Amino acid sequence: QVHLVESGGGLVKAGESLSLSCAASGRTISNFAMGWFRQAPGKEREFVAAISPFGSRTDYTDSAKGRFAISRDNAKSTLYLQMNSLKPEDTAVYYCAGTYSGPSNYFTTVRNYNYWGQGTQVTVSS
Repeated sequence: QVHLVESGGGLVKAGESLSLSCAASGRTISNFAMGWFRQAPGKEREFVAAISPFGSRTDYTDSAKGRFAISRDNAKSTLYLQMNSLKPEDTAVYYCAGTYSGPSNYFTTVRNYNYWGQGTQVTVSS
């Protein structure tokens, strides 16, 4: 089992930055593809960013490209999401997720992930 805990959310103004972290415990995540998802009130959970087990491949939803950066430190069992130039439409609960994977794989859909954190709230005011 892997236990994921997100941190770093908060209230910021449009144009500001936030850095999210996701700490994993229970076992190593070096063979896990990891991802960030978000869910706004009344909306479905949606993909934000994903990274392969050793960080060689990443992917982003279109709205995050050029503004967000996903990274990981397997030695620290931690996943990160640096969010810059935040917009009010980025407001949501952000979740990290993980699943066993081959070394070069990543996934962009909710159903591909087996482990989820409890989420951290990100609110961007205009």
